[in-house]
Amino acid sequence: MSTTTTAFPDGFLWGGATAANQLEGAYDQGGKGLSVQDVMPQGIAGPRTAGPVAENLKLIGIDHYHRYAEDIALFAEMGFTTYRFSIAWSRIFPRGDEDEPNEEGLAFYDRLLDELEKHGIEPLVTISHYETPLHLAETYDGWTDRRLIGFYERYARTLFERFGSRVKYWLTFNEINSLVHAPFMSGGIDTPKDELTAQQLFQAMHHELVASARATRVAREVAPNALVGCMVLSMPTYPLTPSPADALAVMEADHANLLYGDVHTRGVYPGYFLRTLREQGIELDITAQDREDLTNTVDFVSFSYYMSVAETADPELKKAGQGNIMGGVPNPTLPASEWGWQIDPVGLRLVLNQFWDRWQKPLFIVENGLGAKDQLVEVDGVKTVVDDYRIAYLNDHLVQVGEALLDGVDVIGYTSWGCIDLVSASTAQLSKRYGFIYVDRDDDGSGTLERYKKKSFDWYAEVIRTNGGSLQA
Repeated sequence: MSTTTTAFPDGFLWGGATAANQLEGAYDQGGKGLSVQDVMPQGIAGPRTAGPVAENLKLIGIDHYHRYAEDIALFAEMGFTTYRFSIAWSRIFPRGDEDEPNEEGLAFYDRLLDELEKHGIEPLVTISHYETPLHLAETYDGWTDRRLIGFYERYARTLFERFGSRVKYWLTFNEINSLVHAPFMSGGIDTPKDELTAQQLFQAMHHELVASARATRVAREVAPNALVGCMVLSMPTYPLTPSPADALAVMEADHANLLYGDVHTRGVYPGYFLRTLREQGIELDITAQDREDLTNTVDFVSFSYYMSVAETADPELKKAGQGNIMGGVPNPTLPASEWGWQIDPVGLRLVLNQFWDRWQKPLFIVENGLGAKDQLVEVDGVKTVVDDYRIAYLNDHLVQVGEALLDGVDVIGYTSWGCIDLVSASTAQLSKRYGFIYVDRDDDGSGTLERYKKKSFDWYAEVIRTNGGSLQA
């Protein structure tokens, strides 16, 4: 039965989330330069190519670059009050290290913001969403080079000066804690992963954290009404057994994931990380200016949530497999999606409470959703997708958000990932669909790119209209 009241407060922001590299297309239009995504035709696991290749679905995406007005009108029809999108760094600075920005790129995002304003939708902008300019990867080895701090600061300042009066909510880096697991995609690090040292990875992490903090400082100078948040990949982790050794393995996994949020919210490196550096014989290049910069802490914490994992100290059990790029082992008590991501709505309540208790910063759920192989069918002469599985997934997760709100957690809003079908970051497939809107394009690149409303489209519109009151508890 439906809840008779709603735990969601007035003004709670409802919407969806996307990334430029997964939906815009137009990789070589409007003065845009290449990004790391333009040479990743197989997603995270596949090899990079020397340049763009036809098999890379991201080069066209879903042609949002030309269809953004149509797509935003559909978001407005669902009742979105916010929309999270990213700005492609290489659309603004094609190489990443220029002195002056590309006006054509800035003008595109002006037009996109015009459409959002026309429909009364609050923009939520990610400054860097796995979209490091390829030139920075090939010339500087990405974030291993300290010079990227200055390039990023220039880029962020350009955005704040141009859009600061139009955008209230900003995110500095997408899933910044994925760097050590996906160094090329997340950090533009061109050196092969198996050749990277812990020293190089932690130094790159430090450079990104300093850049994020500098962007936060610049925003307060240039756009004082803006709010800046970090964005982390959340990964609630359970001990596989009651063994104290497994509990310690969970603590260590949590530390690895929570480190980035700790620095973003507290402005210093925590003791457990300093111990890691000591024990591995690593001395990071941290200047006095870096330490001062890091004290520019964020206004809120945003995060993605798709799944939880289990952890164990048993090396043999670890070979059972990993849930996603962040590691862990499968939890035998939970079902999984078609891609092996375990489905755990209660984990979202747990992570909301963990983050709130730990950081005491407002929280924003900016990615959550179910990737599935949808089938386009006709119902009463109308093409649609009967995605009851997606409705059930989202309903159950949002019920847990309501429980967290009752627990006293301060949650700003919720943006479902891939609110319109787009190219998967992990697999570079279009068949791994998340959206409320079906896009007619297949993994082989065929299709009309026409948009069709799924059953979940009207369901989510009702959730938004009732401010969560229609959810099934």
